[in-house]
Order: sequence, then structure tokens, then C-alpha cells
Amino acid sequence: MTGSPIIAVIEALGRPIVGAVRGVRGSVEEVGRAARIGALGFANFFFRPLRLRLTLQQIDFIGVQSLPIIFLTAAFTGAVFALQSYRAFKMFGAQGMVGGTVGVALTRELGPTLTGLLVAGRAGSAIAAEIGTMRVTEQIDALDAMAVDPVNYLVKPRLLAALISLPMLTAVFDFVGILGSYIVGVYVMHLSYPEFMVRLKDWVDWDDIWTGLFKALVFGAIIGVVACYKGYYTTGGAKGVGNATTSSVVVASVLILVSNFFIAWALP
Repeated sequence: MTGSPIIAVIEALGRPIVGAVRGVRGSVEEVGRAARIGALGFANFFFRPLRLRLTLQQIDFIGVQSLPIIFLTAAFTGAVFALQSYRAFKMFGAQGMVGGTVGVALTRELGPTLTGLLVAGRAGSAIAAEIGTMRVTEQIDALDAMAVDPVNYLVKPRLLAALISLPMLTAVFDFVGILGSYIVGVYVMHLSYPEFMVRLKDWVDWDDIWTGLFKALVFGAIIGVVACYKGYYTTGGAKGVGNATTSSVVVASVLILVSNFFIAWALP
């Protein structure tokens, strides 16, 4: 019966099912490990040692060192959005709506989302690579041997720094983006100053700003948890570090885009 056609058909039909079940099991295990790292990281906020020096170093790395790319991206994002909005509204004689449209789009959507994606690519990848290298070189095992909690020492400062840095970077992105749109709208497309600013002030309110900052806080948690998780559970030597780095950027970026939709849906 070993070579029976019936057995062969059953094996052929069962093989993808078994593979799918294993894939689901692996995904569930990954989510469980990520949730554990995130929960331990957040819980360690309330336990000593506070790791203030390490947290400040990570704020400098995640926040301050990300400012050049945030400035550049925000300025040209606001500029091109104003340019395209002007061309679209001009067909209806509604050029004065450019300021308000750009302001709402930047504060609610583009500011936090693009900031999250940029930080995930620049800082999240570096965090995953750094912790992953420590894992494959057994430095994390050495911390355990010295009775130093690796989560408290490695995860907590990076997670806290991401939570602090993302809203601040988003606020900078909003300001620079609106400034770039103002320059293009007023000095390139020749909108009048009142025409641009009145709509901006009328349309953009504190709800838009706080919604964007809340999104940035969520995105900071996503970047911190994903990067630390991918690094903490790295295996396979140098190749594993590379895979963890790439996976960190991809997973964090996808989660940012997906969570952005659901937050926008929940917060009208």
C-alpha cells in the first residue's frame, strides 16, 4: 500500500494543509513572543534601575539624529502636496483651499505616518541589528550571567525613547511640512498670505493635532516592540542579524500602515 495512488493523493492534499497549520502556529508563536517582549518592556517602566542615561542616549539616537531626514522629507512633502493641491483646486477656482487641505492632511495622516516609516527604516533597523548582534555573540547571555535583566537593560530604554521621540518628531514634521507648503503656495503659486492662512487656521484644530500625535505614540510603540523583539530572538549568526534587520523594517512598516487605518476609522 506504500505506493498506492490513494495514499499519494491524500499526501498531496494534506501537505499544503500541514504547511499552513505550521505557518499559523509559527505566526502565533511569534506574536506571543513579541507580546511578551512588549509587555515586559512596558512593565519595566515601573521597576528600578531607571536607566535614564541609556534612555537619553536612545532619545538622541532615535529622535535627534533623525531630525535631518525628517526636515528634508517634511519640507518636500508639504511642498509637493501644496503644488498638486493647487493644480487640482485651480480647475474649480478653489485655490484658497490649499492651506487647509495641506494642514489637515499633514497633521492627521502624512506627518505621523511618514515619520513612523522613516524612523522604522533608520532607527528600528539599527536597534534590531544591535540587539541581534548582542544575541548571536552571546552578550545577552553574559548579561543574564551577571544578574542583569536584559529586558530592563536593552528593551526598556529603546521602547521608552521611541515613545517619547515619535510624537516630537511628528510635531516637527507637521511644522516643517506646513512651512514648505506655505512657501510653495505663496511664493511659487502666488496665493495671497490671507488666502492661505485663513483656511489653514479655520480647518486645522487641536483635534487634528492630537490625533496625529496619538498615532505617533502608537507608531513609536510598534517600532520599539518590533525592533527589540526581532533583535532579541535573532538566531543564525551574521545572516540571522541581516534577516532580523530586514524583517524589523518590513513588519514595523506594515503594522504602521494597518494601525493607521484602524485609528483613523476609530477617531473621526
